[in-house]
Amino acid sequence: MTKLPSHGLPEPSADALAHSRALVTLIHQHIDAADGWISFAEYMHLALYAPGLGYYSGGAKKFGEAGDFVTAPEISPLFAQALATQVAQVLAETQGNILELGAGTGKLALELLRELQALEQLPAQYLILEVSAQLREIQRTTLQQHLPPELMQRVGWLDSMPIEFNGMVLANEVLDALPVHVVHRQSTGLVELGVTKDETHDFAWREQALTSGSLHDAAAALDFLPEYTTELCPASGALLASLATMLTQGVILLIDYGFPRREYYHAQRSQGTLMCHYRHHAHGDPFLYPGLQDITAHVDFTAIAEAGLDSGLALLGYCGQAQFLINCGITELLGRVSPHDMARYAPLASQAQKLLSPAEMGELFKVVAFGKGLAEPLLGFARGDRRHTL
Repeated sequence: MTKLPSHGLPEPSADALAHSRALVTLIHQHIDAADGWISFAEYMHLALYAPGLGYYSGGAKKFGEAGDFVTAPEISPLFAQALATQVAQVLAETQGNILELGAGTGKLALELLRELQALEQLPAQYLILEVSAQLREIQRTTLQQHLPPELMQRVGWLDSMPIEFNGMVLANEVLDALPVHVVHRQSTGLVELGVTKDETHDFAWREQALTSGSLHDAAAALDFLPEYTTELCPASGALLASLATMLTQGVILLIDYGFPRREYYHAQRSQGTLMCHYRHHAHGDPFLYPGLQDITAHVDFTAIAEAGLDSGLALLGYCGQAQFLINCGITELLGRVSPHDMARYAPLASQAQKLLSPAEMGELFKVVAFGKGLAEPLLGFARGDRRHTL
């Protein structure tokens, strides 16, 4: 992997660059303390989550047209309205609450609560686990501006996972932002690609032999060719284990972009799946503007399924986002607006196309569900369930 030029990307402001330089200094300190080399997972964790400086804990706008990317809840209220059908089923069976991990701007919570009120299936509590103080304030502002007091009083924020939880756990685009290790298979064996200081570009890749340990064992078990670079995410397994310990009854629903393992390690992904997002430009240089851009990796959903099963959860469903939303009634929701009312219908139809089209989010994004103690099959996987592909 080589550093890409920043040519063609919008230039940050002077204040933003100063913020980024402060984070670079912090990461350099971590590299010095580790004898000149840190794993990419540590670099990614600092770049995204360092208190006050990381991308998700700093003050830069992240979502929407003025940010770096757009998520499904930002694209259309239809996403949350369809998802509410699945949430309502789980709440009816468990008489539980909702826990959302990483709630973005609060749009998903807003539309879910509105739709669940219409379905007469409101939870007593809508809990949000959010590590970013800045995003918490954005969420609070969004919800206070648009929710009536009787719904707002159900919303609460958490600093850590509850010890026990009953109901529906939601995580939309959380897995892709978990720190990953980068591994390369040479003809002579495995190496881990980590980060060192570079006099010219601040950071550079440097490999270290990978000969033992859990990361080596996980990489050695995978079927990918020599001269192949990929990412492994032990943090996702740890997250599933924590959620499994917490959940007494209910469903964990994860929505993200990625592939089952047999597709994930395809020859066309021989350089890995790392992707950065800056002002709606996608590129492959994670060392550019630390703290000002998002860094993500696609999800190996087979690894997620294995982690859930290993943690004692039942695998309840897996399919593409389009199939899930159709099963949850998104086309019927679109039908609430008359096609003759073009001012309202045309934008909604365009939004639905982005959520459902295989060329947009419909197939790249997947939905996987785990659970405990449920008697009824989940509505969102009634047709097109692809658990067998995992």
